[in-house]
Order: sequence, then C-alpha cells, then structure tokens
Amino acid sequence: MPKIGVILSGCGVFDGSEIHEAVAVLHAIDRHGAQAVCLAPEMELNEINHLSQQPTGKKRSVLMESARIARGDVTPLAKVNGADFDAIVLPGGFGAAKNLCDFASKGADCTAQEQVARVLKEAQKAGKPLGFACISPAVAARVFGKDLGPNLTIGDDKATADGLEAMGATHQNCEGDGIVVDNRHRIVSTPAYMYDQRITSVFTGIGKMVDKVMEMARQPAAV
Repeated sequence: MPKIGVILSGCGVFDGSEIHEAVAVLHAIDRHGAQAVCLAPEMELNEINHLSQQPTGKKRSVLMESARIARGDVTPLAKVNGADFDAIVLPGGFGAAKNLCDFASKGADCTAQEQVARVLKEAQKAGKPLGFACISPAVAARVFGKDLGPNLTIGDDKATADGLEAMGATHQNCEGDGIVVDNRHRIVSTPAYMYDQRITSVFTGIGKMVDKVMEMARQPAAV
C-alpha cells in the first residue's frame, strides 16, 4: 500500500491547516487505496480566534492542533525521513505560511521550518512526488526555489506570485479547480482556497492534484 505523508500546520484556516483542504487531501489519498500518514512539526503557533479573526495572545502546539484533524494519529516530523514515503502532500491554510514557513510575515525573505525543509528535501532527492495546495507552494518556493526553480501556482494573486518568483520559483496562473504540474521536479500544485470559491471546486482541484501525485508515485523517477 502506498504511504503518503501529509504535512499539517495546526487546525484552522487562520493559524493552521485549512480543514476543508486537509480533509480533501485525506479523502483523495484514501480514494486511491493509499495510506495517509499525518505529520507535523513540534513547535508553537500564535492562536487566532476564528470567530473574530484576531490574535488571542495565546500559543498552542502545532503538533497537538494537527492531531485534531488526524483523529489523534499524527507523527512529529523529527521522527521521519521524507525518502520513506511514496509522496508528500501539504494542504494550505495560513499555518503553511506562518508555521511551516514565515512567508506571511516576511514574504520572499522568509525561512522554512527546519524539519519541514529537511523532510521535503529528503523526499525530493529520493525522487518522490510532492503536492502543494493553496498557499503551501510558498513553502516549496522557499525550500526549492534557489536550487530547482520549480513551476508552481497559487492561482492568480500577483503579489503572492511575485513573492514566489522572488524566491526562485516560476509561477503559472491557474483556475481555482485546476493544477499546475512540474514534471521535471515531480511537483504538483493547486490554488484551492486562494480563490474565494465553493468547497466543491476546492475538492475538485485537490482531487486532481492528488491524482497526479499518485500517478507519479506509481512511476518512480530515476535518481
């Protein structure tokens, strides 16, 4: 059974993983008969009140919050090697740009969380396909932009796209339920909630992204 790592960044769109997107990823992986393994870094996040959308001044554990989505079954990134998975997928949500990297506050000057960068690099070096939804391509741009110049999409927001390109990625505009495929580097991305769109379109785009990632996983790259 293929084993797909899903890197979560908390629980909730404003300070963690976007829950609809995370569920869409897990559903699509299961539809392929593969095993989703939820992963998250051990670090703190700055809590956002999702009703008022304002900071509470409190902190929460990214790992513990991710466990809410994972139904308690989540593994710290520090305990895994990216090469041991058949693919890695990242849902979006502001947590991807706040916790997995700090693109939300620093833009193109951001850095990626150490364990996230390590696992992604291990997987990519081993030829494993990678999938990114919503704002999480910012993580890919930071981790791989300088060395690989991957082709990515976050939809059509120019300011965000310019930030990815400033980190060395190539941005391609894409419809909300579409995907952009970088065959050379085995990276697939979809805009998801970077557009204000219906949940059906989000599930469609993420489903296409996971479909392509699984197709690549069945055709291992020469490394």
